[in-house]
Amino acid sequence: MPRLAPELAILLDALDRAFDTRSWHGPGLRGLIRGVTPRQALWRPGAGRHSIWELALHTAYWKYAVTRRLTGASIGGFPRKPSNWPGAPTRPDTSRWREDMALLESEHRRLRTAVASLDPRRLSRRLGRSWTVAQTVEGVAAHDLYHAGQIGLIKRMIP
Repeated sequence: MPRLAPELAILLDALDRAFDTRSWHGPGLRGLIRGVTPRQALWRPGAGRHSIWELALHTAYWKYAVTRRLTGASIGGFPRKPSNWPGAPTRPDTSRWREDMALLESEHRRLRTAVASLDPRRLSRRLGRSWTVAQTVEGVAAHDLYHAGQIGLIKRMIP
């Protein structure tokens, strides 16, 4: 098995620390979601505010979107609509919660696979006009942490 380029190893480590590996800042996104019940996942901190469920689906969507950008491939549409902020059910549903958390995990695995297969020489190339490949991967890791912080705060507020 070929050794992973150090640049790719660093990006994969950033993705994993933001998502499912304990880091100096505490748990990642998956760690903060672990143990959340469907009822808790649907609770909103206020009118017009996002629930944990919606935040989890939103992060799954952006993992999907970045994977598409990195691969340039059409990998089908995101299974939940509307794509960027998929709607959560109106009532707690354990099987849907499990399905949506499985979707989040599978999108993370797809993203990891896409990053691991990148040509390291491509990391400084721009995806569109603004960000390089490396910056895009770093950005999706930061996105996980941003919303993980929100989820941590929401969990503390749930009555």
